[in-house]
Amino acid sequence: MSERQAPLYCPYCGEEDLRPSEEGGHGAWECHSCARVFSLKFVGLVGRALEVTR
Repeated sequence: MSERQAPLYCPYCGEEDLRPSEEGGHGAWECHSCARVFSLKFVGLVGRALEVTR
């Protein structure tokens, strides 16, 4: 199993002062600049038909 990539910046304020959240649950991050707690979720891949160009 691969390691998960940590977010590089806060999606709300753009700052980089992030730490894993102990109170927010699994996968939650705390931004110490704007005091928000957020989590990221991978939903899936978009299924697109391959286009053939000639």
